[in-house]
Amino acid sequence: MTIQFNTDKTISGEERKEDYFTSLITDGLDRFRSHITRIEVHLSDENGKKDGINDIRCLLEARLEGRQPIVAIDQSDTVEMAVTGAIHKMSASLASILDRSHRR
Repeated sequence: MTIQFNTDKTISGEERKEDYFTSLITDGLDRFRSHITRIEVHLSDENGKKDGINDIRCLLEARLEGRQPIVAIDQSDTVEMAVTGAIHKMSASLASILDRSHRR
């Protein structure tokens, strides 16, 4: 499972943070590892440099073998909270989709 990070100009893409978020994503989606080929992480600050509430946006796009990509989006006050929220949403979506396909 490859994880690719994309950030806008207002969010720094420090390698230290990428390592931390990579481990969060890997741990959070580990049970789906055999189905996921790649995850793209898009981080942006909706208000630019202005302060705001819930202005950090995390979009996770999971590429699955033989299926259309799945997207989960979360907005929060911090990058960590947005990434964590998107991981939870992605996990729920993947569980639903893969459980449904196993029943067929």
